Amino acid sequence: MKFFKSFILLFFFVISLSNYAQGRFDKVTIKTTKLTENTYMLVGAGGNIGVSIGEDGVLIIDNQFAPLTQKIIDAIKQLSDKPIKIVMNTHHHGDHTGGNENFGNLGATIMAHDNVKKRLKAKSPEVALPVITFSDKLTVQINGEDVLVIHVDNAHTDGDAMLYFTKSNVLHTGDTYFNGRYPYMDLKSGGSVEGYINAVKTGLMLIDDNTKIIPGHGALSNKAEYETFLNMLESIKTNVLTEINAGKTEDDIVANTAITKTYDDLDYGCCFISSEKIKRTFYQSLREEE
Repeated sequence: MKFFKSFILLFFFVISLSNYAQGRFDKVTIKTTKLTENTYMLVGAGGNIGVSIGEDGVLIIDNQFAPLTQKIIDAIKQLSDKPIKIVMNTHHHGDHTGGNENFGNLGATIMAHDNVKKRLKAKSPEVALPVITFSDKLTVQINGEDVLVIHVDNAHTDGDAMLYFTKSNVLHTGDTYFNGRYPYMDLKSGGSVEGYINAVKTGLMLIDDNTKIIPGHGALSNKAEYETFLNMLESIKTNVLTEINAGKTEDDIVANTAITKTYDDLDYGCCFISSEKIKRTFYQSLREEE
């Protein structure tokens, strides 16, 4: 009887949690921003989505959470009556790949870096896995332009890709760029400070002053804001390394408000990653890289 009661309580807890999550997604709306005649940015809950439309069909970059799939499809139908042909994952996190299974069941071809497939394989059904993977670079020809897909090593994770639309002059960075906020570097999944900085430098080499940038999180961006983001990363790196070389501990560095003050004042700690978290991340990664 005791076991039965425990089971019932657990059952209703899981149902309540599921209903809470679904209720949260029920309130999400998908906002569409037109970038060029062929490219769009969709914002909902999770990573920002890039969309290419045209005669060849629809390519989408990332797909947020599974409960949002129908809303995302409905938003895309307002742009094109063509089928969703390609789904590109910029990395493996669930707020970017949660809809993989749904889009796979619709017949979309899922593409990603080799390491994304390796990480998703342990927790996803076969239909949700990338069927085309790459190790370094890939070019997708769709809707009248070449889309360059470039792997950046050990940045946000070990499987990051950024996509550059060569004709539209649009860059999707995945989570190697959080506009106006401190980024998340998933050190347990191969992310690192040095790799993250190098990823931003790679992105900057691809673009010009007129490029529209879709960040992994945050508002639509441009080269000037992207450069400010790089300056933030390099400034914190310099400050943390100075403290490490002076023999300071991780807690000492967290307590030193001067390290991130310039960007704390600009509210970079507004969101998922606080000032404390970014300092701990930099400390842990830079010590590991020594």
